[in-house]
Amino acid sequence: MNIAIIPARGGSKRIPKKNVKIFSGKPMIAWSIEAAISTGLFEMILVSTDDEEIAEIARFYGAATPFIRPKELAGDYVGTTEVISHATQWILNEGYSLSAICCILATAPFIRRKDIKFGLELLHSANWDYVIAATNFSAPIQRSFFESSNGGVEMFFPEHYLTRSQDLTEAFHDAAQFYWGRPQAWLEKKRGFGRNSALVKIPRWRVQDIDNDDDWKRAEILASLIFSLNENEEND
Repeated sequence: MNIAIIPARGGSKRIPKKNVKIFSGKPMIAWSIEAAISTGLFEMILVSTDDEEIAEIARFYGAATPFIRPKELAGDYVGTTEVISHATQWILNEGYSLSAICCILATAPFIRRKDIKFGLELLHSANWDYVIAATNFSAPIQRSFFESSNGGVEMFFPEHYLTRSQDLTEAFHDAAQFYWGRPQAWLEKKRGFGRNSALVKIPRWRVQDIDNDDDWKRAEILASLIFSLNENEEND
């Protein structure tokens, strides 16, 4: 069976209660739950949370909250892999037989069911541990630079100062939407960004990580257009 796990702790600092803050008419986490339901892929959609308000809202929108996440897995420095590993072990302890687990982030309102479905197909197409939703950087990272302590500029990769942009390797980053993984990979807490991971490539216009107020405002500005385009593409 396939399970979706949505990690959603209650202690967000930069955007208080961001997982249940209203975004385009509904709590933020509702977009992720509804996207998971719409795929028809999952026998269970489980929200791992330490917060009863989040749990109540998650249940209202159709997710299961069979446990409250332990406090030691709800701190600021706990990684997503640890949270999914804990939930995976809980599911196995309950006697379920697992084929694949999809971690869907709680703040991913622009996620598409087609991408989630393609991710599962890709996971089973070869011996991948994970399939990660990712997007490419808008400019070559090899030409990036930073401001040094004296106010000057230094390149991260000075050896590429004269390299043409078209000759540089395309670079990708996490789209902050979803990660498919095999149960054993989650249990063993294998690294997601490695040679045993494949990519579902998401166009940059549909990617917005939401970590601070500026991110939230940008997402709100883009929402109506992206929702409209997503709906048209899903119906193609």
